[in-house]
Amino acid sequence: MMLFGFSPAEWQAILLSLKVALVATCVSLPLGIYIAYVLARRQFWGKQILNALVLLPLVLPPVVTGYVLLIVFGVHGPIGGFLKQFGVVFAFQWTGAVLAAAVMAFPLMVRAIRLSIEAVDPKLEQAASTLGASKIQVFFTITLPLMFPGVFAGAVLAFAKALGEFGATITFVASIPGQTQTIPSAIYALLQVPNQEASALRLVVISVILALAALIVSEVLAKRFERRIAQNDSARSAR
Repeated sequence: MMLFGFSPAEWQAILLSLKVALVATCVSLPLGIYIAYVLARRQFWGKQILNALVLLPLVLPPVVTGYVLLIVFGVHGPIGGFLKQFGVVFAFQWTGAVLAAAVMAFPLMVRAIRLSIEAVDPKLEQAASTLGASKIQVFFTITLPLMFPGVFAGAVLAFAKALGEFGATITFVASIPGQTQTIPSAIYALLQVPNQEASALRLVVISVILALAALIVSEVLAKRFERRIAQNDSARSAR
């Protein structure tokens, strides 16, 4: 039965893509904030190595990233084999698609958050520290509110990237309808079958709409938050 012009298989791909992208973004966001903060505010040996490792998925072919994930997190891999003992399997499962999407989207998330942290005046954090606030209190009361637009922008960019991830995902978890077949892999599969261009085009259109919607929402909310911060700053100055 067709619903809104989409077949059940197409709906499965759409819903799975949204699920994978949302979970990948939520799971990787705390780590993304931590890594971005370390790179922006800390000086330590190996900082450039850490930065290179974070950005590596941007320059590696996605297939290579997927293959590395398969070696490491596969059922016979060092981490995948260990996790299998506890019933946790990533390879050829939707959770593996989440892992692949999170890895590929992580650099964009960290870069956006790092830029927002570097835009926060360190003197504000130092002033809070001199007043007796702990590092955790400074982060949650000063740094995080000021960097929130960047956090939100990074999360949305990661969501959009995860939504369109193909190479690493299909290498790591294949394209199993109803289990690991996301919108990009479904489009690829349809293009291999004669007379399926209309189905592929529908998924292309929905993919573009979802990506545009995510970016527009990000811009609108970020602008509103920035205006609210500016209004609060003006109110404090007036006092």
